[in-house]
Amino acid sequence: MAGSPSRAAGRRLQLPLLCLFLQGATAVLFAVFVRYNHKTDAALWHRGNHSNADNEFYFRYPSFQDVHAMVFVGFGFLMVFLQRYGFSSVGFTFLLAAFALQWSTLVQGFLHSFHSGHIHVGVESMINADFCVGAVLISSGALLGKTGPAQLLLMALLEVVLFGINEFVLLHLLGVRVWGGMEWGVGGGQGQPLSQEHGGGGGVLPLHLTAPPQVRDAGGSMTIHTFGAYFGLVLSRVLYRPQLEKSKHRQGSVYHSDLFAMIGTIFLWIFWPSFNSALTALGTGQHQTALNTYYSLAASTLSTFALSALVGEDGRLDMVHIQNAALAGGVVVGTSSEMMLTPFGALAAGFLAGTVSTLGYKFFTPILESKFKVQDTSGVHNLHGMPGVLGALLGVLVAGLATHEAYGDGLERVFPLIAEGQRSATSQAMYQLFGLFVTLMFASVGGGLGGLLLKLPFLDSPLDSQCYEDQVHWQVPGEHEDEAQRPLRVEEADTQA
Repeated sequence: MAGSPSRAAGRRLQLPLLCLFLQGATAVLFAVFVRYNHKTDAALWHRGNHSNADNEFYFRYPSFQDVHAMVFVGFGFLMVFLQRYGFSSVGFTFLLAAFALQWSTLVQGFLHSFHSGHIHVGVESMINADFCVGAVLISSGALLGKTGPAQLLLMALLEVVLFGINEFVLLHLLGVRVWGGMEWGVGGGQGQPLSQEHGGGGGVLPLHLTAPPQVRDAGGSMTIHTFGAYFGLVLSRVLYRPQLEKSKHRQGSVYHSDLFAMIGTIFLWIFWPSFNSALTALGTGQHQTALNTYYSLAASTLSTFALSALVGEDGRLDMVHIQNAALAGGVVVGTSSEMMLTPFGALAAGFLAGTVSTLGYKFFTPILESKFKVQDTSGVHNLHGMPGVLGALLGVLVAGLATHEAYGDGLERVFPLIAEGQRSATSQAMYQLFGLFVTLMFASVGGGLGGLLLKLPFLDSPLDSQCYEDQVHWQVPGEHEDEAQRPLRVEEADTQA
């Protein structure tokens, strides 16, 4: 399965050299720019006479653990449904996440927490980095089985930069105004006030004034799911393979691969309330976000089972629907979960998202490939794309309905500009809508550029006849399988090349 000697030699050098170069460059940048923030640096923290019990680590780290498990276990196992691509699904997820979390720490740090020549990191930096990794893994789902690890690393290199820029534009550049006397946190749209002191090698630094988030997106319906999905879909369109039919027999699942994929589904389903609430304001903000996500996920699961049986052959359930569409409830409330969505609103949104996602898998995925030449292996358009856009539009609606009566004193936490009279609810809704358009623009242009980058001829990419096959990149034990499962012999692969 290795192919010709020249391809094998290129594969032997390409991935190791790229990994070593990226890690070396990242390490140098960390050495020069990255420092602990005042909540992490022992000297700076105790200089302010703070109690250890007050350190934000104890409030944020449980959420970080949940998000981290989603990234490495949830996303990894969700993609093992392909019958001969389990090693690659879990292994390349591991590789991409390990690189992207370092690179996103730098990119987001330069954009959001760069003071006095240094990037200051703490537990929130880890959560923000994992959010960015989530977008990268969503994009990789559209390319699953059709690219090599070196191509995926280069995709992550570009996508992380564009993710950070898109997030920066949405949070800071859409009508920026200097806000009061507080510095507002950045990343995932959380927007809670930070301390009046922040650390940096030489001591306590003076606070500089910045604007509060211009667009709210706590759980990333726009910045994570919509961006990641359409970046990957456009990239997949650029990399369209008209001869992919040669690997069609490997594109399906088998009993045990679907069972393992359900492990990823359950991990994601359980921890999604933590994902959406990880960086919202402590207290009522996190409480409300977790509740809305919790109910939305439950409703999307019921609608998925209902629609899957309704449109399935002989009224039977389709495991692809259950693995994916049941999670759409977490995506659809990403933007609005910190708002006054209400429990009923969360249920309604989740039910709608599960319905749309299931119907997408049944009817729209074949149309994407036949009419639009988009080969979406994992169906990211159905799980992240359409529910992400719906979530952004739901955020527009709920923001437009925001009033002092509904939010009380909490209005300043969620919509500070409305609370201070600097922006009307209608105006905030328009900012939310414009944020969706900006995200789609960055994702589409970025996906196109990424596709051109990944088409460079020297990059190792599997042949049309070798897609969805672990043995292209992995040593796989057990060669004595039935003919339907056994990969092509080297001679066959060379002939088709």
